[in-house]
Amino acid sequence: MSETILGVIGGSGVYEIDGLQGAEWRKVDSPWGTPSDELLMGRLDDVQMVFLPRHGRGHVHSPSSINYRANIDALKRVGVTDIISVSACGSFREELTPGTFVLVDQFIDRTDQREKSFFGPGFVAHVSMAHPVCPRLVDALAEAAGEIGIPYHKGGTYLAMEGPQFSSLAESNLYRAWGCDVIGMTNMPEAKLAREAEICYATVAMVTDYDCWHPDHDNVEVQDIIRVLADNADSARRLIKSVVPKLGPERTPSPLGIERVLDTAMITAPDARDPDLVAKLDAVAGRVLKSQ
Repeated sequence: MSETILGVIGGSGVYEIDGLQGAEWRKVDSPWGTPSDELLMGRLDDVQMVFLPRHGRGHVHSPSSINYRANIDALKRVGVTDIISVSACGSFREELTPGTFVLVDQFIDRTDQREKSFFGPGFVAHVSMAHPVCPRLVDALAEAAGEIGIPYHKGGTYLAMEGPQFSSLAESNLYRAWGCDVIGMTNMPEAKLAREAEICYATVAMVTDYDCWHPDHDNVEVQDIIRVLADNADSARRLIKSVVPKLGPERTPSPLGIERVLDTAMITAPDARDPDLVAKLDAVAGRVLKSQ
């Protein structure tokens, strides 16, 4: 078995975990540009951990200005094998109340201003996104949430919108009609890029409020939302601490074979590939490129 190196993408409330040993910030350069921030690296229960503030410390990046490619590439460069993405979201379901953690298993991508692939003209590849999250990670998160008493829902569809504005009422009702469960602004193209990088990925979508479809939404006070955000951050820290020993230092491969998706994804013949793009893919696709 290989070693688990767990990456966690989220806000400052997530990476401030008690018991993280040898914690240090490390700058990682990427040929895809500048990541959101430095990486916080340490160990927890003998598992190597890598935390990335998605919006940067101080929340300086909007959902649309995040360099998702640089973020995933940086995590790949330090050896991350699994990613748990933690993010706030709105709820489309009455029963998914604020404070509930939704362990989504599907996405609908409505973003349109973001670079969504490491591949492109000069080097084409297609990976499957039929099952975008790793069930091994989801099972571990569900078990951990149940044990420590965090309200959670296993399964659901996350609608990724561009933002930074929130939905109109018409959009909110449309997404509910589509069967979506939660809405957020950050998990796409994050999940797609993680798959291209052969990194297992799972999302913890933390409900902060109902989207504007809810008839009582306008009655929610700002201080109520802030309180939920603070409570969610505390629960997220507890969840990460609880799931780490379930994953363990010795890694179990994904049942989806995510670690080898590029074996059958690359379409462009080796002698026709853009050498500049090949060079940028040294981390993301290095496993396959070195064997060709």
